[in-house]
Amino acid sequence: MSILSLFGVGGKATEEEKFWVWFQKNSNDIFHFERDREKVFEKLTTALANVNKDLTFEFSPIRENGKREFVISAGGIKSAFSSVESLCQAAPDLEKWIVVAYRQRRSLLNDLSIGDVTVKAEDVYYHLYPDGDKLGVVLFFEHFSQDEYPLYGNLGYLFLDESLGEYDVETKLGFIEFHNTSSSHFEGARPLSSLAEQVDAFYTNSTVKG
Repeated sequence: MSILSLFGVGGKATEEEKFWVWFQKNSNDIFHFERDREKVFEKLTTALANVNKDLTFEFSPIRENGKREFVISAGGIKSAFSSVESLCQAAPDLEKWIVVAYRQRRSLLNDLSIGDVTVKAEDVYYHLYPDGDKLGVVLFFEHFSQDEYPLYGNLGYLFLDESLGEYDVETKLGFIEFHNTSSSHFEGARPLSSLAEQVDAFYTNSTVKG
């Protein structure tokens, strides 16, 4: 799809269409963002904000087919979901890019770092609890404390996105809490690697054990 055909001759472009016109013009610089990461990310963040200020993004490494995935995320904010979907639906055919809506679940969970703190996926545990027609989840971290709630809260949501995918986190989970592994509630907690299977089973069978 050409730039002109995005909205036709004489047509008024939507913000989504304007974004993709901009993206196509800057595609090569964005694809090779490592050359000037700060500048490229700043411009891309600004362009996405013209669609919705809550939109964020991720890039995959270059795949064997020579393409990158361009993940458009709502940043865990449900009110921005419609903007993710409208922007992805408006995407033209892009030679070097695969456009993906929402952060997707991963079969192998990554260890995650924020600042100087790194948490291994294998060290994260959880409990699930019925919460209306959804599931509540408690994540357990060895070094969690209330003083560091913002840090572990961010890590927790990132781990949940890795485990379930951004869409399922927002639509299938109810309450989300974070505790230390020393908590009295930790007994019987399961490794994070089991979370996706248990959540999927609940929504298939409508049964869950905490």
